[in-house]
Amino acid sequence: AGVSTQSTGEIFMNGTNTIVCHNTCEDSLLASPLILDLVILAELCERITVQLDNEPEPRRFNSILSILSYLLKAPLVPAGTPVVNALFKQRSCIENIIKACIGLKPANHMMLEHKIGAPLTQGYNMSSAPHLQKKANSPYVSMGLGHAKTPSQ
Repeated sequence: AGVSTQSTGEIFMNGTNTIVCHNTCEDSLLASPLILDLVILAELCERITVQLDNEPEPRRFNSILSILSYLLKAPLVPAGTPVVNALFKQRSCIENIIKACIGLKPANHMMLEHKIGAPLTQGYNMSSAPHLQKKANSPYVSMGLGHAKTPSQ
């Protein structure tokens, strides 16, 4: 499906100049799978909640879904969140969040404390931890169907 535009104008010595432009927009078709993946990943993030034992209510991801940066050109992150431009780290973050939802151990790069908008424990950086917990603090990660404990519990 293409669009043609034609423009005609007069030029020097009663001449006519015609410009025809035809645009096929084939790159739009290539973006369709990316758009579907963006919608599916955003919808999945809407279902995920994280809750520590000492918190009464579970937390949701920040409305700025920085994990979608894997499928986009420029990462957008909440204030105070480190920007990750490395494609491998962005993909690893998505994989580890999904692993946490089913109770598997993450391989790092998840930075969960930035995804839910607040540190999970004071003075404790989840993204540098080998597991999703530290001592008595045990987060639960849920995908809307129930809670999944982290593997070290």
